[in-house]
Amino acid sequence: MFAPLAIFAVFALSAYLAIFSAIGINISYQIKQPLLRICALSATWTIGEWLRGYLLTGFPWSGIAESQVNGPFYSLAPIAGGLAACFATIFLAGFISEIKVIWLKKITLVCTALIASYALSFLHFTTPIGQPLQVELVQGNFAQNLKFNPDYIQHQINFYQQAIARSEAQLVVIPETAFPVSENQIDKNVLKTLAKDKYIVTGLVGEPGNNQYANSALGLGPGLDYYRYDKMHLVPFGEFIPFGFKWFVNAMHMPLGDFYRGPPDQPPFVIKHGDTAISAGPMICYEDAFGGELAKRQHDTPNHLWINLTNLAWFGDSQASKQQLRLAQLRSLETGIPSIRATNTGITSVINQQGEIVAQAPEFTQISLKTKVQAYQGKTPFVLWQNTPILVFCLGLLLWAWYHNKKSDQ
Repeated sequence: MFAPLAIFAVFALSAYLAIFSAIGINISYQIKQPLLRICALSATWTIGEWLRGYLLTGFPWSGIAESQVNGPFYSLAPIAGGLAACFATIFLAGFISEIKVIWLKKITLVCTALIASYALSFLHFTTPIGQPLQVELVQGNFAQNLKFNPDYIQHQINFYQQAIARSEAQLVVIPETAFPVSENQIDKNVLKTLAKDKYIVTGLVGEPGNNQYANSALGLGPGLDYYRYDKMHLVPFGEFIPFGFKWFVNAMHMPLGDFYRGPPDQPPFVIKHGDTAISAGPMICYEDAFGGELAKRQHDTPNHLWINLTNLAWFGDSQASKQQLRLAQLRSLETGIPSIRATNTGITSVINQQGEIVAQAPEFTQISLKTKVQAYQGKTPFVLWQNTPILVFCLGLLLWAWYHNKKSDQ
Protein backbone atom coordinates (compact mmCIF):
# COMPACT_ATOMS: atom_id res chain seq x y z
CA MET A 1 0.00 0.00 0.00
CA PHE A 2 1.09 3.61 -0.63
CA ALA A 3 3.12 4.47 2.52
CA PRO A 4 1.23 7.62 3.65
CA LEU A 5 -2.03 5.80 3.15
CA ALA A 6 -0.77 2.86 5.23
CA ILE A 7 0.20 5.23 8.05
CA PHE A 8 -3.22 6.86 7.92
CA ALA A 9 -4.93 3.45 7.93
CA VAL A 10 -3.12 2.36 11.09
CA PHE A 11 -3.92 5.68 12.78
CA ALA A 12 -7.57 5.51 11.72
CA LEU A 13 -7.99 1.94 12.98
CA SER A 14 -6.40 2.82 16.33
CA ALA A 15 -8.59 5.92 16.68
CA TYR A 16 -11.72 3.95 15.80
CA LEU A 17 -10.97 1.23 18.36
CA ALA A 18 -10.21 3.83 21.03
CA ILE A 19 -13.66 5.37 20.64
CA PHE A 20 -15.39 2.53 22.50
CA SER A 21 -13.36 2.77 25.71
CA ALA A 22 -13.31 6.59 25.49
CA ILE A 23 -17.11 6.73 25.39
CA GLY A 24 -17.36 4.29 28.29
CA ILE A 25 -14.96 6.30 30.45
CA ASN A 26 -16.76 9.55 29.60
CA ILE A 27 -20.17 8.11 30.51
CA SER A 28 -18.96 6.60 33.78
CA TYR A 29 -17.30 9.80 34.97
CA GLN A 30 -20.60 11.64 34.78
CA ILE A 31 -21.53 9.59 37.86
CA LYS A 32 -20.39 11.07 41.16
CA GLN A 33 -20.74 8.27 43.72
CA PRO A 34 -17.56 6.09 43.56
CA LEU A 35 -19.20 2.65 43.72
CA LEU A 36 -21.80 3.60 41.12
CA ARG A 37 -19.04 5.04 38.93
CA ILE A 38 -17.12 1.76 39.09
CA CYS A 39 -20.26 -0.17 38.19
CA ALA A 40 -20.87 2.13 35.23
CA LEU A 41 -17.26 1.93 34.05
CA SER A 42 -17.24 -1.88 34.22
CA ALA A 43 -20.54 -2.07 32.35
CA THR A 44 -19.68 0.46 29.64
CA TRP A 45 -16.20 -0.99 29.08
CA THR A 46 -17.66 -4.50 28.72
CA ILE A 47 -20.38 -3.34 26.32
CA GLY A 48 -17.73 -1.38 24.39
CA GLU A 49 -15.54 -4.47 23.99
CA TRP A 50 -18.52 -6.38 22.67
CA LEU A 51 -19.38 -3.59 20.22
CA ARG A 52 -15.86 -3.31 18.80
CA GLY A 53 -15.90 -7.08 18.29
CA TYR A 54 -19.20 -6.86 16.43
CA LEU A 55 -19.54 -3.61 14.46
CA LEU A 56 -18.07 -3.40 10.94
CA THR A 57 -17.41 -7.20 11.06
CA GLY A 58 -15.62 -6.73 14.39
CA PHE A 59 -12.08 -6.35 15.67
CA PRO A 60 -11.98 -8.00 19.14
CA TRP A 61 -8.19 -8.35 19.23
CA SER A 62 -6.33 -7.46 22.48
CA GLY A 63 -9.31 -7.32 24.80
CA ILE A 64 -9.14 -7.30 28.60
CA ALA A 65 -10.51 -10.87 28.63
CA GLU A 66 -7.31 -12.20 27.02
CA SER A 67 -5.35 -11.11 30.10
CA GLN A 68 -7.46 -13.47 32.20
CA VAL A 69 -6.39 -16.64 30.38
CA ASN A 70 -3.64 -16.76 33.02
CA GLY A 71 -5.41 -14.38 35.39
CA PRO A 72 -7.71 -14.75 38.40
CA PHE A 73 -11.02 -14.57 36.50
CA TYR A 74 -10.44 -17.29 33.88
CA SER A 75 -13.08 -19.44 35.60
CA LEU A 76 -15.84 -17.04 34.50
CA ALA A 77 -15.21 -17.76 30.79
CA PRO A 78 -17.10 -21.09 30.51
CA ILE A 79 -19.98 -19.66 32.54
CA ALA A 80 -20.56 -16.26 30.96
CA GLY A 81 -17.74 -15.82 28.43
CA GLY A 82 -14.69 -13.63 28.12
CA LEU A 83 -16.81 -10.50 28.55
CA ALA A 84 -17.65 -11.61 32.10
CA ALA A 85 -13.94 -11.92 32.85
CA CYS A 86 -13.48 -8.44 31.37
CA PHE A 87 -16.22 -7.01 33.63
CA ALA A 88 -14.77 -8.62 36.76
CA THR A 89 -11.25 -7.35 35.96
CA ILE A 90 -12.37 -3.75 35.44
CA PHE A 91 -14.61 -3.83 38.50
CA LEU A 92 -11.91 -5.20 40.82
CA ALA A 93 -9.32 -2.73 39.50
CA GLY A 94 -11.79 0.13 40.00
CA PHE A 95 -12.66 -1.06 43.50
CA ILE A 96 -8.99 -1.20 44.53
CA SER A 97 -8.20 2.28 43.19
CA GLU A 98 -11.41 4.22 43.88
CA ILE A 99 -13.14 2.86 46.99
CA LYS A 100 -11.90 4.45 50.20
CA VAL A 101 -12.16 1.90 53.02
CA ILE A 102 -9.67 0.69 55.60
CA TRP A 103 -6.95 -1.42 54.00
CA LEU A 104 -7.81 -4.60 55.96
CA LYS A 105 -11.40 -4.52 54.75
CA LYS A 106 -10.30 -3.87 51.19
CA ILE A 107 -7.83 -6.78 51.24
CA THR A 108 -10.50 -9.07 52.72
CA LEU A 109 -13.02 -8.21 50.01
CA VAL A 110 -10.46 -8.60 47.21
CA CYS A 111 -9.27 -11.97 48.53
CA THR A 112 -12.88 -13.14 48.89
CA ALA A 113 -13.56 -12.29 45.23
CA LEU A 114 -10.41 -14.09 44.08
CA ILE A 115 -11.17 -17.18 46.18
CA ALA A 116 -14.74 -17.30 44.88
CA SER A 117 -13.47 -17.09 41.30
CA TYR A 118 -10.95 -19.85 41.96
CA ALA A 119 -13.70 -22.06 43.44
CA LEU A 120 -15.65 -21.75 40.18
CA SER A 121 -12.72 -23.34 38.32
CA PHE A 122 -13.67 -26.71 39.86
CA LEU A 123 -16.90 -26.73 37.82
CA HIS A 124 -16.61 -28.85 34.67
CA PHE A 125 -19.23 -28.82 31.93
CA THR A 126 -17.71 -31.11 29.29
CA THR A 127 -16.52 -34.73 29.45
CA PRO A 128 -13.99 -36.82 27.48
CA ILE A 129 -15.18 -38.77 24.45
CA GLY A 130 -13.30 -41.78 23.08
CA GLN A 131 -9.58 -42.37 23.45
CA PRO A 132 -6.86 -39.72 22.87
CA LEU A 133 -6.14 -39.01 19.22
CA GLN A 134 -2.58 -39.03 17.92
CA VAL A 135 -1.97 -35.81 15.98
CA GLU A 136 0.86 -34.22 14.03
CA LEU A 137 0.85 -30.48 13.35
CA VAL A 138 3.26 -29.43 10.61
CA GLN A 139 4.86 -25.98 10.85
CA GLY A 140 6.46 -25.15 7.47
CA ASN A 141 8.02 -21.78 8.43
CA PHE A 142 7.89 -20.38 4.88
CA ALA A 143 8.62 -16.67 4.64
CA GLN A 144 5.71 -14.53 3.47
CA ASN A 145 7.70 -12.97 0.62
CA LEU A 146 8.29 -16.49 -0.77
CA LYS A 147 4.97 -18.10 0.07
CA PHE A 148 3.19 -17.00 -3.12
CA ASN A 149 6.30 -16.82 -5.28
CA PRO A 150 5.59 -18.99 -8.38
CA ASP A 151 9.14 -20.36 -8.32
CA TYR A 152 8.74 -21.48 -4.72
CA ILE A 153 5.20 -22.86 -4.65
CA GLN A 154 6.00 -26.40 -5.78
CA HIS A 155 8.72 -26.64 -3.14
CA GLN A 156 6.14 -25.93 -0.44
CA ILE A 157 3.66 -28.44 -1.86
CA ASN A 158 6.38 -31.13 -1.98
CA PHE A 159 7.44 -30.36 1.60
CA TYR A 160 3.94 -30.77 3.02
CA GLN A 161 3.13 -33.87 0.95
CA GLN A 162 6.35 -35.51 2.15
CA ALA A 163 5.56 -34.56 5.76
CA ILE A 164 2.11 -36.16 5.43
CA ALA A 165 3.58 -39.30 3.83
CA ARG A 166 6.13 -39.71 6.65
CA SER A 167 3.63 -39.15 9.44
CA GLU A 168 2.38 -42.05 11.55
CA ALA A 169 -0.25 -39.93 13.30
CA GLN A 170 -3.98 -40.52 13.00
CA LEU A 171 -4.57 -36.85 12.15
CA VAL A 172 -2.15 -34.59 10.28
CA VAL A 173 -2.89 -30.86 10.08
CA ILE A 174 -0.98 -28.34 7.97
CA PRO A 175 -1.48 -24.54 8.02
CA GLU A 176 -3.67 -21.97 6.29
CA THR A 177 -2.91 -21.85 2.52
CA ALA A 178 -0.14 -24.40 3.07
CA PHE A 179 -0.83 -25.28 -0.56
CA PRO A 180 -0.68 -21.70 -1.95
CA VAL A 181 -2.60 -22.57 -5.12
CA SER A 182 -6.23 -22.94 -6.10
CA GLU A 183 -8.06 -26.14 -5.30
CA ASN A 184 -8.22 -27.38 -8.90
CA GLN A 185 -4.43 -27.18 -9.21
CA ILE A 186 -3.93 -29.77 -6.49
CA ASP A 187 -3.58 -33.43 -7.48
CA LYS A 188 -6.27 -34.85 -5.23
CA ASN A 189 -5.37 -38.42 -6.18
CA VAL A 190 -2.01 -37.91 -4.47
CA LEU A 191 -3.74 -36.65 -1.35
CA LYS A 192 -6.27 -39.50 -1.40
CA THR A 193 -3.40 -41.96 -1.56
CA LEU A 194 -1.73 -40.26 1.42
CA ALA A 195 -5.03 -40.32 3.32
CA LYS A 196 -5.62 -44.07 3.02
CA ASP A 197 -4.48 -44.70 6.59
CA LYS A 198 -4.78 -41.26 8.23
CA TYR A 199 -6.88 -38.12 8.30
CA ILE A 200 -5.54 -34.94 6.71
CA VAL A 201 -6.61 -31.30 7.07
CA THR A 202 -4.81 -28.71 4.97
CA GLY A 203 -5.26 -25.08 4.00
CA LEU A 204 -5.55 -24.00 0.38
CA VAL A 205 -7.36 -21.57 -1.92
CA GLY A 206 -10.77 -23.18 -2.34
CA GLU A 207 -13.05 -23.06 -5.35
CA PRO A 208 -16.64 -23.42 -4.14
CA GLY A 209 -18.00 -23.67 -7.69
CA ASN A 210 -19.51 -20.17 -7.87
CA ASN A 211 -16.75 -18.50 -9.90
CA GLN A 212 -15.16 -17.29 -6.68
CA TYR A 213 -12.21 -18.26 -4.53
CA ALA A 214 -12.35 -19.02 -0.83
CA ASN A 215 -9.91 -19.33 2.05
CA SER A 216 -10.53 -23.02 2.67
CA ALA A 217 -9.57 -26.10 4.64
CA LEU A 218 -9.53 -29.41 2.75
CA GLY A 219 -10.13 -32.65 4.65
CA LEU A 220 -9.49 -36.24 3.56
CA GLY A 221 -9.35 -39.57 5.34
CA PRO A 222 -10.01 -43.32 5.21
CA GLY A 223 -13.41 -43.84 3.62
CA LEU A 224 -13.91 -40.07 3.41
CA ASP A 225 -14.02 -38.79 -0.14
CA TYR A 226 -13.75 -35.03 0.22
CA TYR A 227 -14.43 -32.37 2.84
CA ARG A 228 -14.05 -28.62 2.53
CA TYR A 229 -14.61 -25.83 5.01
CA ASP A 230 -14.78 -22.28 3.66
CA LYS A 231 -13.82 -19.48 6.01
CA MET A 232 -16.89 -17.63 7.30
CA HIS A 233 -15.49 -14.55 9.03
CA LEU A 234 -13.38 -12.76 6.44
CA VAL A 235 -10.80 -10.03 7.05
CA PRO A 236 -11.98 -6.65 5.69
CA PHE A 237 -9.61 -5.24 3.02
CA GLY A 238 -7.64 -8.50 3.18
CA GLU A 239 -10.20 -11.12 2.17
CA PHE A 240 -13.13 -8.98 1.12
CA ILE A 241 -13.76 -5.38 0.13
CA PRO A 242 -16.34 -3.65 2.38
CA PHE A 243 -19.38 -2.15 0.72
CA GLY A 244 -18.64 1.25 -0.80
CA PHE A 245 -14.84 0.87 -0.86
CA LYS A 246 -14.27 -0.95 -4.16
CA TRP A 247 -13.67 2.31 -6.05
CA PHE A 248 -11.05 3.29 -3.49
CA VAL A 249 -9.26 -0.08 -3.68
CA ASN A 250 -9.26 0.05 -7.48
CA ALA A 251 -7.96 3.61 -7.52
CA MET A 252 -5.07 2.73 -5.21
CA HIS A 253 -4.30 -0.54 -7.07
CA MET A 254 -4.31 -2.46 -3.81
CA PRO A 255 -3.79 -6.21 -4.46
CA LEU A 256 -6.49 -7.49 -2.15
CA GLY A 257 -8.66 -10.58 -2.21
CA ASP A 258 -12.42 -10.63 -2.51
CA PHE A 259 -13.21 -14.13 -1.27
CA TYR A 260 -16.38 -16.14 -1.03
CA ARG A 261 -17.85 -16.16 2.49
CA GLY A 262 -18.63 -19.66 3.74
CA PRO A 263 -22.12 -20.34 5.16
CA PRO A 264 -22.57 -20.52 8.96
CA ASP A 265 -24.03 -24.05 8.94
CA GLN A 266 -21.07 -25.98 7.52
CA PRO A 267 -20.80 -29.52 8.91
CA PRO A 268 -17.84 -30.64 11.04
CA PHE A 269 -14.96 -32.80 9.81
CA VAL A 270 -15.70 -36.29 11.19
CA ILE A 271 -12.80 -38.49 12.31
CA LYS A 272 -13.53 -42.17 12.96
CA HIS A 273 -11.45 -43.22 15.96
CA GLY A 274 -12.24 -46.79 16.94
CA ASP A 275 -15.94 -46.90 17.76
CA THR A 276 -16.05 -43.12 18.26
CA ALA A 277 -16.87 -40.47 15.67
CA ILE A 278 -15.03 -37.28 16.63
CA SER A 279 -16.54 -34.11 15.17
CA ALA A 280 -13.84 -31.52 14.53
CA GLY A 281 -14.75 -27.88 13.88
CA PRO A 282 -12.28 -26.17 11.53
CA MET A 283 -11.36 -22.50 11.91
CA ILE A 284 -9.09 -20.41 9.72
CA CYS A 285 -6.85 -17.66 11.07
CA TYR A 286 -8.55 -15.10 13.29
CA GLU A 287 -11.95 -16.81 13.36
CA ASP A 288 -10.96 -17.90 16.88
CA ALA A 289 -11.04 -14.23 17.93
CA PHE A 290 -14.87 -14.23 17.91
CA GLY A 291 -16.12 -16.02 21.01
CA GLY A 292 -19.82 -15.45 20.38
CA GLU A 293 -19.61 -16.88 16.87
CA LEU A 294 -17.77 -20.00 18.01
CA ALA A 295 -20.19 -20.52 20.88
CA LYS A 296 -23.11 -20.34 18.43
CA ARG A 297 -21.40 -22.88 16.15
CA GLN A 298 -20.90 -25.18 19.13
CA HIS A 299 -24.52 -24.70 20.18
CA ASP A 300 -25.95 -25.45 16.74
CA THR A 301 -23.52 -28.18 15.62
CA PRO A 302 -21.58 -29.61 18.58
CA ASN A 303 -17.89 -30.31 18.04
CA HIS A 304 -15.49 -32.41 20.08
CA LEU A 305 -12.34 -30.69 18.87
CA TRP A 306 -11.39 -27.35 17.31
CA ILE A 307 -8.86 -27.28 14.46
CA ASN A 308 -7.33 -23.89 13.65
CA LEU A 309 -5.22 -23.29 10.52
CA THR A 310 -3.25 -20.04 10.61
CA ASN A 311 -0.56 -18.13 8.73
CA LEU A 312 0.85 -15.26 10.77
CA ALA A 313 3.99 -14.82 8.68
CA TRP A 314 2.43 -11.49 7.62
CA PHE A 315 3.24 -10.07 11.06
CA GLY A 316 6.87 -11.18 11.37
CA ASP A 317 8.45 -11.33 14.81
CA SER A 318 5.70 -9.38 16.55
CA GLN A 319 3.26 -10.06 19.39
CA ALA A 320 0.54 -11.20 16.95
CA SER A 321 1.16 -14.94 17.31
CA LYS A 322 1.17 -14.76 21.12
CA GLN A 323 -1.97 -12.65 21.12
CA GLN A 324 -3.81 -15.11 18.91
CA LEU A 325 -2.64 -18.02 21.06
CA ARG A 326 -4.27 -16.37 24.08
CA LEU A 327 -7.46 -15.92 22.06
CA ALA A 328 -7.41 -19.63 21.19
CA GLN A 329 -6.96 -20.47 24.87
CA LEU A 330 -9.94 -18.28 25.72
CA ARG A 331 -12.10 -20.04 23.12
CA SER A 332 -11.28 -23.47 24.58
CA LEU A 333 -12.08 -22.12 28.04
CA GLU A 334 -15.42 -20.72 26.91
CA THR A 335 -16.54 -23.84 25.03
CA GLY A 336 -14.85 -26.54 27.14
CA ILE A 337 -13.48 -28.02 23.90
CA PRO A 338 -9.73 -28.52 23.17
CA SER A 339 -8.03 -26.82 20.23
CA ILE A 340 -5.19 -27.85 17.95
CA ARG A 341 -3.42 -25.12 15.97
CA ALA A 342 -1.26 -25.67 12.89
CA THR A 343 0.52 -22.47 11.88
CA ASN A 344 3.10 -21.53 9.24
CA THR A 345 5.56 -19.70 11.50
CA GLY A 346 3.99 -20.15 14.95
CA ILE A 347 2.63 -20.64 17.44
CA THR A 348 1.70 -24.25 16.63
CA SER A 349 0.17 -25.77 19.76
CA VAL A 350 -2.37 -28.00 21.49
CA ILE A 351 -4.74 -26.48 24.06
CA ASN A 352 -6.85 -28.58 26.40
CA GLN A 353 -10.48 -28.05 27.41
CA GLN A 354 -9.42 -25.78 30.30
CA GLY A 355 -7.49 -23.42 28.04
CA GLU A 356 -4.08 -24.75 29.09
CA ILE A 357 -1.26 -25.17 26.57
CA VAL A 358 -0.23 -28.82 26.77
CA ALA A 359 2.15 -28.89 23.78
CA GLN A 360 3.83 -26.10 21.81
CA ALA A 361 6.35 -25.82 18.98
CA PRO A 362 9.00 -23.08 18.86
CA GLU A 363 8.31 -20.14 16.55
CA PHE A 364 10.10 -19.59 13.23
CA THR A 365 11.26 -23.20 13.05
CA GLN A 366 10.44 -25.86 10.46
CA ILE A 367 9.11 -28.58 12.70
CA SER A 368 6.30 -31.08 13.30
CA LEU A 369 4.56 -31.12 16.66
CA LYS A 370 3.64 -34.72 17.49
CA THR A 371 1.41 -35.35 20.47
CA LYS A 372 -1.97 -36.70 21.61
CA VAL A 373 -5.17 -34.80 22.21
CA GLN A 374 -8.26 -35.87 24.11
CA ALA A 375 -11.58 -34.85 22.51
CA TYR A 376 -14.43 -33.61 24.72
CA GLN A 377 -18.21 -33.42 24.44
CA GLY A 378 -20.86 -31.26 26.07
CA LYS A 379 -21.91 -27.62 26.29
CA THR A 380 -20.83 -24.95 28.75
CA PRO A 381 -23.34 -22.34 30.01
CA PHE A 382 -21.63 -19.83 27.70
CA VAL A 383 -22.30 -22.07 24.70
CA LEU A 384 -25.96 -22.32 25.71
CA TRP A 385 -26.52 -18.59 26.26
CA GLN A 386 -23.55 -16.87 24.56
CA ASN A 387 -23.09 -13.17 25.43
CA THR A 388 -26.74 -12.39 26.19
CA PRO A 389 -26.62 -12.71 30.03
CA ILE A 390 -23.54 -10.54 30.55
CA LEU A 391 -24.78 -7.87 28.13
CA VAL A 392 -28.22 -7.72 29.77
CA PHE A 393 -26.56 -7.56 33.20
CA CYS A 394 -24.25 -4.72 32.11
CA LEU A 395 -27.05 -2.75 30.51
CA GLY A 396 -29.23 -3.15 33.61
CA LEU A 397 -26.35 -2.17 35.91
CA LEU A 398 -25.60 0.92 33.82
CA LEU A 399 -29.24 2.05 33.89
CA TRP A 400 -29.39 1.44 37.64
CA ALA A 401 -26.23 3.50 38.23
CA TRP A 402 -27.50 6.30 35.99
CA TYR A 403 -30.90 6.35 37.72
CA HIS A 404 -29.37 6.63 41.20
CA ASN A 405 -26.99 9.30 40.00
CA LYS A 406 -29.90 11.39 38.67
CA LYS A 407 -31.83 10.78 41.87
CA SER A 408 -28.92 12.06 44.01
CA ASP A 409 -28.81 15.26 41.92
CA GLN A 410 -32.38 16.15 42.77
